[in-house]
Amino acid sequence: MIKEFKEFSTEALLKVADEELLLDYKVSKLISLYTFIWSKNGKVIIEIDGIVTTLEKDSIVVLTPNQYFKYLSGSNLIVYQFNREFYCIKDHDKEVSCMGVLFHGNSAVSLVKLGVSERNKLEQLHSVFLDELDTVDTIQAEMLRMLMARFIITTTRLIKQQSNFDHVEDQGDLIRSFNMLVDTHFRKEHSVAFYAEKLFKSPKTLSNNFVKLKKSPLQIIHDRVILEAKRLLIYTDKTAKEIAYELGFEDASHLSRMFKKHTSFSPSEFKKQLKLEPQGNY
Repeated sequence: MIKEFKEFSTEALLKVADEELLLDYKVSKLISLYTFIWSKNGKVIIEIDGIVTTLEKDSIVVLTPNQYFKYLSGSNLIVYQFNREFYCIKDHDKEVSCMGVLFHGNSAVSLVKLGVSERNKLEQLHSVFLDELDTVDTIQAEMLRMLMARFIITTTRLIKQQSNFDHVEDQGDLIRSFNMLVDTHFRKEHSVAFYAEKLFKSPKTLSNNFVKLKKSPLQIIHDRVILEAKRLLIYTDKTAKEIAYELGFEDASHLSRMFKKHTSFSPSEFKKQLKLEPQGNY
């Protein structure tokens, strides 16, 4: 079952479906859309950026458009997909926007666990989604956006309760802004000073805001660079030198040293390992 809403004037797109939608991802590729995958009754096996992940019953995984995704197994799913034109252009509160808590960055996967009460609420919301997709009128688009906002608000509250976001509430906006800046500039800018200046902070002040996350701004920048290097090594035929240049390194040895520090492999060794072992171990 796949239901789809398109708004030709804005190119907005929303898909509400079951596992049928994921059959198109039997081969790993960019997910391309903001995506929620809800495992309702059993284990679901998926691959995100080359790493195999198991979704347990009553859990929701959140994916951003530039993550690589592969569907391996699992049934009785609910899947929501939408593009920027559908949701991100709306004037949402920062926490539930496309720069919000759920989509805070690409170096980690957001996973939401549902209790009985939350599951019941989202099941009711899903029924309204399906009804609204069958109701074609002049206010359908606005109603669907309101429903998606409600879904995102609910899951945002849950992930804040279940993760360390509650412990960094005061710094939340700064951390999300930093992550978005890193996603935008990591191919050229690898220094904390660059991002601190963009955020009108000193490097030391910026670093102090990340203490409770137990990961420094520099680690986050490096993690994002390494993640992209892995993606390019796994999913393209580019050489280590080409990848280094694409990621802002004039000397390929600089990326090689960083990569080896994070993975224990040089980029070329990592590429060779891919041919010897199944993906999912990195």
